[in-house]
Amino acid sequence: MKKINVELVVGIFMIAGFLCFVYLSLQLGEFSLFAADRSYTVSADFDSISGLKVGAILEIAGVNVGRVSAISLGKNERAQVKMQINKEVPVNEDAIASVRTQGIIGDKYIRISLGGSEVTLKDGGRISETESAIDLEEMVSKYIFGKV
Repeated sequence: MKKINVELVVGIFMIAGFLCFVYLSLQLGEFSLFAADRSYTVSADFDSISGLKVGAILEIAGVNVGRVSAISLGKNERAQVKMQINKEVPVNEDAIASVRTQGIIGDKYIRISLGGSEVTLKDGGRISETESAIDLEEMVSKYIFGKV
């Protein structure tokens, strides 16, 4: 009888540990089951997003406010980026989304510069003003070889 109780307690402990591991993995990874409740989705089209990846940081005034949730090629042959933004952070309809680099050769991220409009984007909204990524290789090539 005592052996069954010990095995039951150990089994419950193992299941609880496994569930905690799964929860932490989802929260710390690029995918979160609970992020949908705390965020809304907006999209933007860019001419070039060279090096931007799903899961990249989204910043406003240097503060992390969300992540890139999907990247695809849009109908107009521009890169379409979908972003999850925290619900408590309003984004104006005249905001500007820019692809930036952390440092000289760091990861790419999206910086949003807020506009002055009173109207904010809702879930499924679109940021129309964008600035594409600067292609460092292209700039160096122009400088070294004089190509335009």
